[in-house]
Amino acid sequence: MPSSPTRTSTGEAADAPEADAASLGHGLKQRHLSMIALGGVIGAGLFVGSGAGIAAAGPSIVVAYALSGALVMLVMRMLGEMSAAHPSSGSFSAHAERAFGPWAGFTAGWSFWVLLCTAVGLEGMGAAKIVTTWLPGTPDWLWVALFMVVFCGANLAAVKNFGEFEFWFAALKVGAISLFLVLGVLAVAGVLPGTDSPGASHLTDFLPHGGQGLIVGLLASVFAYGGLETVTIAAAESENPVKGVASAVRTAMWRIALFYIGSMAVIVTLVPWNSPDVVAKGPYVAALDQLGIPGAGQLMNVVVLVALLSAMNANIYGSSRIAYSLVRRGQGPRALAKVSGGVPRAAVLVSSLFGFGCVLLSYWRPDDVFPWLLNMIGAVILVVWIFIAVSQLRLRRRLEREAPQKLVVRMWAFPWLTWVALAGMAAVFVLMAREADTRVQLYSTGAMTVVLAAIGYARQRKGVRG
Repeated sequence: MPSSPTRTSTGEAADAPEADAASLGHGLKQRHLSMIALGGVIGAGLFVGSGAGIAAAGPSIVVAYALSGALVMLVMRMLGEMSAAHPSSGSFSAHAERAFGPWAGFTAGWSFWVLLCTAVGLEGMGAAKIVTTWLPGTPDWLWVALFMVVFCGANLAAVKNFGEFEFWFAALKVGAISLFLVLGVLAVAGVLPGTDSPGASHLTDFLPHGGQGLIVGLLASVFAYGGLETVTIAAAESENPVKGVASAVRTAMWRIALFYIGSMAVIVTLVPWNSPDVVAKGPYVAALDQLGIPGAGQLMNVVVLVALLSAMNANIYGSSRIAYSLVRRGQGPRALAKVSGGVPRAAVLVSSLFGFGCVLLSYWRPDDVFPWLLNMIGAVILVVWIFIAVSQLRLRRRLEREAPQKLVVRMWAFPWLTWVALAGMAAVFVLMAREADTRVQLYSTGAMTVVLAAIGYARQRKGVRG
């Protein structure tokens, strides 16, 4: 059992990040981190969920992705500042604990763990549905179990396995979307053989459903950016954590602008926003069909499958490291802190089993328990972002006083842009409360957050460890 980290009089986990990094392996190379940072921004939500956003917002979906992308860039900059100064497998959870005490780390960490583990199950089910269209008659659950065994096994063996899987998954995703953007730009410019440029003919009705449509598109786009946090978790197990985090954060702006905003601009220029294919087939398939690319549907199914498997692998990794960091800081069952071969294998197993348990719930209790679980995690990412922002507000002042040399990455225009980001998060919460579909998610996530905060605070008051 690893020794417990010391605490300051304010309850701060003074040496938790350093303790995390010391016990885990350091098998991730700079090429792994670079590709994780590059490909991590290309999630399944971009390929799958953007169609509904386009149908609601029309061409103004580009504005929606730009606004939510700006918010995400600010969040990543704040997280990068803290993670470069104090690399930790606990990432924002460790930073929240350092800033506000154990209750904050407990709340942010375990809520995110539930989100990641549930996402593992959802991504497995999504990947299985694609495979069963190619191999009809095979059961979904069997494919989910196979994917779970493969990625759980890879994560159990060594951290470099996670890195290699993500390296090649990310390379495929980046290659696919880059090719899409090149073909799309050539078509828009009218120089792609066999196609005519649509010009601005599809952009005339910019706000087809008014401000309400833009709000729906904005909410859809916010949650498409999930997965960017993984690189700050993985950095603690790399050869040079500070360099890895700094590089990932500094390139976040152009990655978001190119892959998200750029691809949305290409799609709404090429395809009418109200085309039934945008939702039925997906916006990328609709755009490729418009260009006359043969086999576009199956091609994008392969890309979406890769994106889902990549997210599954990354979330097993991320959830296990968050759990490991929490228990190292006395915030969970001590058995999960055991490390073998540089890997927290108990945490990997428990996180994977939770994810597969969510899959079973989708079969056993599809009408009550499973929807309740999905609603509960619906707004967790916003809760995490708030913890990141308020932690950065406090820790930046502390770093300037105590260790200014650790400010390798600095938040822009501090503290004004941090407050702007917080205002943006508050606005998203208000918009979620206005929409019937997202209101239940907001309240369910709020209830879980309050319960976790109460448990964390009670544990802190009683001095409970493990």
